[in-house]
Amino acid sequence: MSTLFQSLRDRAGWMRERREGEDDKVAFPELFFDLVFVFSLIQLSHTLAGHYSLMGALEALLMILAVWWVWIFTTWVTNWLDPDRMPVRAMLFALMFGALLLSTAINDAFGDKALLFAISYVAMQVGRSLFTVYAMHGHSPDNARDFLRITCWLVLSGVFWIAGALIGGEAQLFIWIAALTIEYVSPAVGFRVPGLGRSEFDDWDVLGAHMAERCALFVLICLGETILVTGRTLAEMEVTPLVFVLAVSSFGSTVTMWWIYFRFGQERAAAQIESDESPGEVARTIFTYAHIPVVTGIILCAVADEFVLAHPHGAIDLKTASAIIGGPIVFLAGNVWIKSSVAPRLSVSHFAGIGLFVLAAPLAFVVEPHVLLIISFVILVIVAVWEYLTLKSVR
Repeated sequence: MSTLFQSLRDRAGWMRERREGEDDKVAFPELFFDLVFVFSLIQLSHTLAGHYSLMGALEALLMILAVWWVWIFTTWVTNWLDPDRMPVRAMLFALMFGALLLSTAINDAFGDKALLFAISYVAMQVGRSLFTVYAMHGHSPDNARDFLRITCWLVLSGVFWIAGALIGGEAQLFIWIAALTIEYVSPAVGFRVPGLGRSEFDDWDVLGAHMAERCALFVLICLGETILVTGRTLAEMEVTPLVFVLAVSSFGSTVTMWWIYFRFGQERAAAQIESDESPGEVARTIFTYAHIPVVTGIILCAVADEFVLAHPHGAIDLKTASAIIGGPIVFLAGNVWIKSSVAPRLSVSHFAGIGLFVLAAPLAFVVEPHVLLIISFVILVIVAVWEYLTLKSVR
């Protein structure tokens, strides 16, 4: 007990030590924290698949953005605070419970569980930021001031989250969009607050390897969801030759997306941040924003797999076609954003892949769902092989 009280008093010890190569690694409490987001992603894909309409897609996108935002903000915090310190661990475990409550509310966030979702989300965002202000106060006053500004923005958005949940109805979506807009705009304006000024990202001391590894792990969780969808659907079906081919296509698409993201982009992102004169600015672009389409695209691909494995024959409806074609396009667009931020070279293979998917879209009117899914897999393979051969030749 005395050790705990001593740890609470010694807040300087809560900070990660900046020793190159030694403290960039992801800690086990961070990996444990990520486990609850496996459930979050399962809930997101199920919700999107079950309510795949224009309004349902907007609601699901808002949920994806909210889940990502609470996760990436926590990742930023653990880039400064040491998760192996007991108070920081306790904070992460509390956030895990909040994320569990938030995740249980996802499928009915625009119904009876709206208030549970809103309260869980706001409590996580504001509570974590206040904890960080306390942890940094006296040891890193500039960073403490940054997180005080962040807290102000999160409190403001929190008013909209709670108000939207209480008002409900058709207005809820628009009020929650306003809440998310406040949060997503705040980094772009440096979290400017009257009387507190604005944050200068050029001065942020960022562990690039840590941020890159954390985001890579989240992408892995998303890719794992596509495998879970394939496996769960196959377990309920008779394995015919067609089902086997679709399983190969679905699993192959997951492997190909892994290759496209990890083979060249992830390591270069870490190296760019470590060497850049403005690491905070680069990290904000690459990790806070550019990973959003990557994550969204993978979730859409998981939904597409579920649709096609369940109904491989017949005419393709709009929701199935948009998931099969739209998922990879969004995923590739995110990779273009990431890779163009770390290297001046144009990702010709990715743009070509996006073009091929656009050209393949009209095929939805003449082929069955399983054929379009196989075509999608082939295009992703073309992109991966093209990029590999191109970059291999210039090394």
